[in-house]
Amino acid sequence: MSQSNETSPSAWLDGHLAPVPDEIDAAGLPVEGALPPELTGRYFRNGPNPLPGTPSAHWFTGAGMVHGVRLRDGRAEWYRNRWVRTTELTDGAPFVRADGSFDHAAVPANTHVVPHAGRILALVETGLPYELTPELDTVGPCDFGGLLTGGMTAHPKEDPVTGELLFFGYGLVPPYLTYHRLSADGRLVESREVEVPGPTMMHDFAITANHVVWLDLPVVFDMALARRGGGMPFRWDDGYGARLGVMPRAGGPARWFEVDPCYVFHVGNAYEDDAGRVVVDGVRYRPEEFTAFWPSIGGPSAGTPATGGAPVSAAATGHARLHRWTLDPATGAVKEEPIDDRAVEFPTHDETRTGRPHRYLYTVARDAIVKHDLRSGSSAALDLGADLAPGEAVFVPAEGARAEDEGWLLSIVSDRAGHGSELLVLDAADLSRTASVRLPRRVPAGFHGSWIPDPAT
Repeated sequence: MSQSNETSPSAWLDGHLAPVPDEIDAAGLPVEGALPPELTGRYFRNGPNPLPGTPSAHWFTGAGMVHGVRLRDGRAEWYRNRWVRTTELTDGAPFVRADGSFDHAAVPANTHVVPHAGRILALVETGLPYELTPELDTVGPCDFGGLLTGGMTAHPKEDPVTGELLFFGYGLVPPYLTYHRLSADGRLVESREVEVPGPTMMHDFAITANHVVWLDLPVVFDMALARRGGGMPFRWDDGYGARLGVMPRAGGPARWFEVDPCYVFHVGNAYEDDAGRVVVDGVRYRPEEFTAFWPSIGGPSAGTPATGGAPVSAAATGHARLHRWTLDPATGAVKEEPIDDRAVEFPTHDETRTGRPHRYLYTVARDAIVKHDLRSGSSAALDLGADLAPGEAVFVPAEGARAEDEGWLLSIVSDRAGHGSELLVLDAADLSRTASVRLPRRVPAGFHGSWIPDPAT
């Protein structure tokens, strides 16, 4: 996730990762450059932000806080931040009840925020989504009329052709993996179990026009860690194996492809090529990279799954890198190849091409925003300097765009020394600076966000 070099016992509570203590509102934000008038809508970004006096034991478990910037007609009208008021936050409700059952509303909702079918949903993979208003007030948990009884991934995929939202939930007890599909108007119309050997931390997945791609990778749930409490009860397991699954969206079992051991938090995109092969691009951690990174954000260290260990720097063995898997359902063959040797995370793309062939991906390095041209094999970067930490760069296509990279990238960039943050707007074609909105406070480094345009009138 982060490419931070923090090494303190609670690196996710210090520096540019440190939580802010309150909620604020500010109007009439200063702008450098010129905001494109067609950027009329809201940029919302989610991330963990524990309440003052209640520090989290793992970066992934802090209470969710959404930061929002309202843009309209070339102006930055407001900034505001709000905790997602889940029952875990407001009532201290436990995820595991006294009788051993799960309360899927008692979650932090701290990982992503996405729009679909008129709703704005704050997401975390272990529980139900929470609906928010356009002003960031919490409406409450959303179970789609009682049909969703488990978790919803923080990385659903909207099919740009059908308008459907495809997602999944993973379980700590059977069923370990369940596939779901929302109609374009927001109804849960399909749910089916997918057979996998056991409970793993499946953070993301991919879709193509005709398939779903599963990431069944060796970061597994550990009951001993769960009984200890306090952090994320998952660890690396060399014995689990690593495989990708290709499942027809129309129905039928998944076909599984063994791959080199790795972990993938985030997929860039996937598609079917002219030969019917499934091509998947994602950010890949080798085993030694994951086991170095995981303790640095509160997870157990390698070799001591029941006792944890001192955090270490993810830089000790390297970082995750952009990687490609090509899977052939006809022959069972799999090809793996690196795309770029730069240490990156948070891949994004033009979401009007989700599940379809793409040329460009955008990623974030420690102090740069990177554009990858997958056709030429080249990459370009906007280097921000060692003092600045860029967040995920969300692509917003220009109205009537004729080229895949005709549009803008939105990224919240924070000063590592805690001096402040800005919403940076880049021209996606050449990574030049279009505008910068100075935010009224430091925004902690977080996870994922979305551009939510105003409804067409």
